[in-house]
Amino acid sequence: MDKLFDYLLEQIRDHVANPRDDLTTYLIEAELYGRRLEPSHVSGTMALLLIAGIDTTWSAIGASLWHLARTPADRERLVADPSLVPTAMEEFLRAFAPVTMARLVREDMTWRGVEMKADDWILLSFPAANRDPAQFDRADEIAIDREVNRHAAFGLGIHRCVGSHLARMELRTALEVWLERVPSFTLADPAAVTWAAYQVRGPRTLPVRIT
Repeated sequence: MDKLFDYLLEQIRDHVANPRDDLTTYLIEAELYGRRLEPSHVSGTMALLLIAGIDTTWSAIGASLWHLARTPADRERLVADPSLVPTAMEEFLRAFAPVTMARLVREDMTWRGVEMKADDWILLSFPAANRDPAQFDRADEIAIDREVNRHAAFGLGIHRCVGSHLARMELRTALEVWLERVPSFTLADPAAVTWAAYQVRGPRTLPVRIT
């Protein structure tokens, strides 16, 4: 992260000296409450766009392709009926939600027998919430035609992901184009698939064989 922010701050300095028509210059010249943004605010926004807009999306795409590579019935159904892709996409987001959010505890408390202190970090598992049998019928099954699907992959309420619409567009486009051009594929080596297991979860190694 230090290397990333060093790079971003260098870009900001260069854009201050040489403005151009791009996002960096736009952020540098933007005002909030009548004041220009501090370089730390600009670099933080740029880092958020990179991390939140790339890592999460490729994780969702990768998990979707992983499922289709190992589930030929679903893959063949989507190839035969591309109109199902939007519904299937939401189901993949539910089943393989790529993000788990972290929050700070505000005050000392005990919840279901677990003691938490003020300023402790906790993880809110969106993937676990999306497998809640009280909210979803056949919660542990992947149903690409699931119609009622109020999943929490993008968060809920005021904390809902501001980029959710862009992420959906990217995921849908990726699946539609992939299935159109590569309608038949399998896992080349299931044992070679590796997953990230931190706040952003998804395949990091996904060898497929085009058949």
